[in-house]
Amino acid sequence: MKILLLEDNKKLNETITKRLKLKNYNVVSFTDGADAYENITEGFSCFILDINVPNIDGINILKKIREYYKIVPVIIISASVELDVIKQSYDFGCNDYLKKPFFIDELEIKIEKLCNIQDSKIYFDENSYFDFKSATVVIDNEETRLTKKEKLLINLFLSKKNQVITYESIENYVWEGSFVSLESIRSLIRRLRKILEKDYIQTVVDTGYIFKCT
Repeated sequence: MKILLLEDNKKLNETITKRLKLKNYNVVSFTDGADAYENITEGFSCFILDINVPNIDGINILKKIREYYKIVPVIIISASVELDVIKQSYDFGCNDYLKKPFFIDELEIKIEKLCNIQDSKIYFDENSYFDFKSATVVIDNEETRLTKKEKLLINLFLSKKNQVITYESIENYVWEGSFVSLESIRSLIRRLRKILEKDYIQTVVDTGYIFKCT
């Protein structure tokens, strides 16, 4: 299982990482919120987030995670006992909240309870699916690893299957609100269509696209 750990206390970060690796977890750790933010789409099965970290705080990272993944567990670890902070964490979709200081055994128990996701595959049809753990698309047993923008685009489509996705929505989600030309969006669509092979992505003239699947 691949875990993203965000903890800016280097000693605690190293301690947690070592303990989890002893359990044979694949741990990718960060001490800076901006670095963690840039990597949240890299196929993680579990997120462990401190709140008060440099540059981008854990709450904003949690909000972004929930835009991409509805079911991947998120555990907040924080010294804050403010009710508003705890409430906000749950409001934005954390699965559990662990107050510092804590025993590493407590964290291990929560990970084992929450993060043992059995099914990470989202099917388009019976022979085609996207595996968010490995960030790959499998079409008739042929596996293709996606680039970051391809992953973001397919996440967007699969979160809104059979619904119209506007050019603006794609710009906001895949390019995170940065300006992008219509041709760049179309180029990304062409790449994803080539990977998917089948005609899942349909054009809605002058509006955007729709991902048609069962």
